[in-house]
Amino acid sequence: MTKDRRSRGWYGKLDKDGFIHRSWMKNQGYPDHAFDGRPIIGICNTWSELTPCNSGLRDLAEGVKRGVWEAGGFPVEFPVMSLGETQMKPTAMLFRNLLAMDVEESIRAYGIDGVVLLGGCDKTTPGQLMGAASVDLPSIVVSSGPMLNGKYRGQDIGSGTDVWKFSEAVRAGEMTLKDFMSAESGMSRSKGVCMTMGTASTMASLVEAMGLSLPTNAALPAVDSRRMALAHLTGKRIVEMVEEDLKPSDVMTKQAFENAILANAAVGGSTNAVVHLLAMAGRVGVDLDLKDFEIGSEIPLLVNCMPSGQYLMEDFCYAGGMPVVLKELQDQGHLRNAKTVLGGDIAAYADGAECFNEDVIHRFDAPVKPAAGLRVLRGNLAPNGAIVKPSAASDHLLEHEGEAYVFESIEDMKANIDREDLPVTAETILVLKGCGPKGYPGMPEVGNMPIPRKLVTQGVKDMIRVSDARMSGTAFGTVILHVSPEAQAGGPLALVKTGDRISVSASRGELELLISTEEMEARRAAWRPDEPHYTRGYAKLYVDHVLQADRGADLDFLVGKDTRPVTRESH
Repeated sequence: MTKDRRSRGWYGKLDKDGFIHRSWMKNQGYPDHAFDGRPIIGICNTWSELTPCNSGLRDLAEGVKRGVWEAGGFPVEFPVMSLGETQMKPTAMLFRNLLAMDVEESIRAYGIDGVVLLGGCDKTTPGQLMGAASVDLPSIVVSSGPMLNGKYRGQDIGSGTDVWKFSEAVRAGEMTLKDFMSAESGMSRSKGVCMTMGTASTMASLVEAMGLSLPTNAALPAVDSRRMALAHLTGKRIVEMVEEDLKPSDVMTKQAFENAILANAAVGGSTNAVVHLLAMAGRVGVDLDLKDFEIGSEIPLLVNCMPSGQYLMEDFCYAGGMPVVLKELQDQGHLRNAKTVLGGDIAAYADGAECFNEDVIHRFDAPVKPAAGLRVLRGNLAPNGAIVKPSAASDHLLEHEGEAYVFESIEDMKANIDREDLPVTAETILVLKGCGPKGYPGMPEVGNMPIPRKLVTQGVKDMIRVSDARMSGTAFGTVILHVSPEAQAGGPLALVKTGDRISVSASRGELELLISTEEMEARRAAWRPDEPHYTRGYAKLYVDHVLQADRGADLDFLVGKDTRPVTRESH
């Protein structure tokens, strides 16, 4: 094999530098012919024991290697930072861009021709894709897959979704602490990501809808042998993609992003998909903004999975998975023409798709909920936009006006939410400040504030909550998120006071603070930002350079890509 590949700049030279690159690799037992010019495939692995969602990726990497060897390639596995959503403080989102930098620079610095991205947990998938897109070598995704269904007292329970429900039940006196702790043991029964349609499963679904993975990637359980077979086939396919020079920029087109937005509505996907898709689009130069997400607002909810429905990802898999959803979108004329990692059109992913349980995946003409896609809200409280998820909200609260009760910080909220004398009613709109990209920092999943204890005991299950934060994709409620600009950046959210009236209209896409322009300006003149929480290291870099939520919360200097070859040697 003599094709002039990128890797030959490392391993094909008959000089001192080639000697160094080859000889040190040979200490792992590779023979001479491994460096004969065949494609060298990087396996970018986010495995970590501190990222339980990704704990099966070591095994999947072996499947990828088998496929790469079969296709005549040379697989090399390398680690990158792993973001354990359930384990990291203050939030894994703070480090998504750091992972993207790690992935980008690792791909650029090493002598590989293509890359397989092994991710799963919420931020690992978008972080890896952001980094890979910025180098633009042939790339393909294998997700870790969802856990098996949780079990408690003979019933299915869902990660995240039932945690929130059980926690509120304990606060309301409807569930004992002993029972709550008992449920913990049955929640996470295998390796894999949340088995609800949380952010991890959402991003795996959208990756499939964008054609960035092989079909069926989204829903196959982590411990299903078919996922190992998928990894093998992916290893085989990435070698072919290198031969075809099929790159992320060929697949991550505007049409592909539109398919992701439509699919997100159909599956009842996470609000977090918004910031991730915006950031990914920024890396490939696709003009995507919040207005584009409105194309999904009238798409019905087809997938009956928690938190918007009753089933779990294992059930979604057995019902037919994403190919069935894509077929429904295609049959209704919504699916855009877009190239995939298989080289053809995304329509091929729907070929032959058959639904085996119409209570799990509904038809377009008999949906779980009509017009359930994410809604973009704007107004004087969110000039650059905010997000609400109608499929997980209470219908009667999507058109509402009420008095605000303001928490100035997460500490303020935690210290006071359970006060018996908290002056709130079911009509009150809770407002939380200081939880945006700069303010927390990192924009954590705290937007789904608890219902005040005094209301929980009265049977109140939902109320409007407004913040510059995010919420878990497993969460539910009438929660208005990603208010932009955030409070710490001087957005109008910073100026809200307890007792102000706020108007919300999901149908009109409005979020208004009902005070005069003069009062708004007087408050703005008196406002001062909080002192930053971090003054060193990556966190300072992040706070100094992070973009607002409506632009994907990427770092300003990372937007775009750099595909220039590395020509300078290390010795």
